[in-house]
Amino acid sequence: MGFVASDSGGGGDFKRVPPGVFIARCFGLIDLGTQRVEFQGDIKLQHKMLVKWELFGEDDDGHPLEVEFEGKTMPMTISKRYTVSLNEKARLRQDLASWRGKDFSDEEAKGFDVSKLIGAYCMLNISQSETNGKIYSNVAAITPLPGALKNAKPAPIHANQVFDLDKPDMALMASFHEKLQETIKASMEWAQIGKQSSKPNYAAAGFGPDAAD
Repeated sequence: MGFVASDSGGGGDFKRVPPGVFIARCFGLIDLGTQRVEFQGDIKLQHKMLVKWELFGEDDDGHPLEVEFEGKTMPMTISKRYTVSLNEKARLRQDLASWRGKDFSDEEAKGFDVSKLIGAYCMLNISQSETNGKIYSNVAAITPLPGALKNAKPAPIHANQVFDLDKPDMALMASFHEKLQETIKASMEWAQIGKQSSKPNYAAAGFGPDAAD
């Protein structure tokens, strides 16, 4: 499936990211494949992806945006799900245009390799919302890194993650949390992987991995 977006014409018990504007680095691009999406009685098949960022800075009380994970102190992370589309109404296009500081030309919109985002820095505006009694942290806006910070970017901490259903890294797949794995396995592409090999070689794999949105 890959990560080329185009304009084809047409919660758990864990530390939440606080609201605010923070330096962030894109470290993850996860291909979720073609998903069945139902909205207001309409059912569509849409290619989805997940973009992941690690965050740097402090909250309003001066506490670092960090969590303890497997005995290590790591930057907090946040992700956002997109339809892989550069249709002018698509959320991905709007966020990328804001990140770039300019919209896509007609030529650029014919195909943009989203994998270029890996390692790219930006500023993330994080908001919080409440649904059914649960608090969620959301990526409200993405803007370019200010010029004054471009030569003082925080060092990368999280290892880069690129998961592509055209050539799935099954070891990486195994490292994802259960809900993310279930989403990927619900895709049309995953079903085809299963048909191609009813008995995957898990040992070799490292086990024992046109629409607006």
